[in-house]
Amino acid sequence: MVPQSARKGLGFALLAVTIFAAQDGVSKHLAENYPPVFVVMIRYWAFAAFVVVRALNAPGGIARSAASANVWLQLARGGLLAAQVVVAITAFAKVGLAATMSLFAANPLILAALSVPVLGEAVGWRRWTAIGVGFLGVLIIVRPGPGLLDSDIWLAVVASIGIAVYGVMTRLASRRDSAMVSFFYTGVGGLIVATAFGIWQWTWLAPVDWIWMGILCVTGAAGHYFFIKALEAADAVVTQPVQYVQIVLSTSVGILIFGENLDWPMALGATIVIAAGLFTAWRDWVRSRSA
Repeated sequence: MVPQSARKGLGFALLAVTIFAAQDGVSKHLAENYPPVFVVMIRYWAFAAFVVVRALNAPGGIARSAASANVWLQLARGGLLAAQVVVAITAFAKVGLAATMSLFAANPLILAALSVPVLGEAVGWRRWTAIGVGFLGVLIIVRPGPGLLDSDIWLAVVASIGIAVYGVMTRLASRRDSAMVSFFYTGVGGLIVATAFGIWQWTWLAPVDWIWMGILCVTGAAGHYFFIKALEAADAVVTQPVQYVQIVLSTSVGILIFGENLDWPMALGATIVIAAGLFTAWRDWVRSRSA
């Protein structure tokens, strides 16, 4: 029987990824009409405000939340995430949600591969096999050919690698800093980078798009809030597979709302990548149970 805390954590995680899928759709709409770095800057202004409110209400307040054992690593990972979001929503606009999210399914596989040289973690032959199979799925999605270097699909590939590198940096930071400290610098580091580049791209939005921008900011804060609640109720290894629900939901938004096309090679590749990722998540769960 699934423990009550695990069910609660899964419920919060499902709510969070549903909100994030809606946020992806709003991000695509705004990035198609305005500079992506400007959109991300406004989003981070709201997110940083949410982070500060959380820090003020956390034990020890701002002082404890900002007390990092490695400030530069924390600022770098926060800045990297902001840059990754810019690339990601640019991919949403140019490549589409369906194609981008299909490649995002490879994030756990890239993270597992990077964890060996960077984190010194052990990855058994089963997970290496899953990683290899998953990357085969990526090749099916990308479809290497003469025109590949001129294709915007590389935006989605770079964004997928970026979020995996961010995951590795987060694990490194977590060895010495609490989750609240990492959360604080996610907002602060991202705010600095997004504002440094986004302020030069300031654009006045159409009145209706200020409403969409407000929705983007609210969904960002709400999604992070419920994801934090999920991690408070259940281990990350329990909630990790739920991210694939976001991939399905965001892809559905792309197809049903924006009229995108999910052709059979993309669908086949995404299925292979998701299956490999779920196997990797299952192996992580098995290892956590035996630890």
